[in-house]
Amino acid sequence: MKHIQQLLPLTLLCFTLTATARYPPPSARHKTLENPAIKPNQQFLHPPQAAMPPSDIAAGVYISDVIGKTQDIAIFSSLTRDIDSVSGRLEDSSQNATVLAPSNSVMRSLPRKPWENPGDYGTYGSDAYSGQSGEDRAQANLRKFVEAHVVPVSPWTEGEKVKTLAGNEIWWEVRDGKKIINPGSVEVSSIADKVGNGEVWILNGVVNYQ
Repeated sequence: MKHIQQLLPLTLLCFTLTATARYPPPSARHKTLENPAIKPNQQFLHPPQAAMPPSDIAAGVYISDVIGKTQDIAIFSSLTRDIDSVSGRLEDSSQNATVLAPSNSVMRSLPRKPWENPGDYGTYGSDAYSGQSGEDRAQANLRKFVEAHVVPVSPWTEGEKVKTLAGNEIWWEVRDGKKIINPGSVEVSSIADKVGNGEVWILNGVVNYQ
């Protein structure tokens, strides 16, 4: 396990020290915990973009342009850049998406890391994420977590059942005046951005990703 901690420094410290710390994926190609754009003791190079009213669509601007500027979802947004299937879609003007981004507080309170699967420890033991095979396993888990929070549809209408990029079927409804994602009854706290190829929603929880 010591080996994977060196290769995959996705430790709980990333969550507890700062909401804007870099949360690196389990890949040996990342050599530092820091995100050049987000440092624990440094303000953003550019102030976080204020959430736009849902009725305003920023023409010529795409999700990839804005997701990293919303401070409340800095941890999750950093993960999207490391999953090619997601980052490619968010910068593609021809493919719409609704990003369901858990807030920083949600990400910090997860019972396990996004790249961990309890079943892996049962099958492979404490060294489940050691070596190349372990790193590949962790990367696959992380990809599933991120893809489970991207809906390949926008606009996404109430009651419309769609499959996330991870293949899980979800839908949303308005309940007691709040937008709720099912299954799981995950509350949408706000819509951070609405741009040319979709929207970014901030969640007060995580959708099912197993």
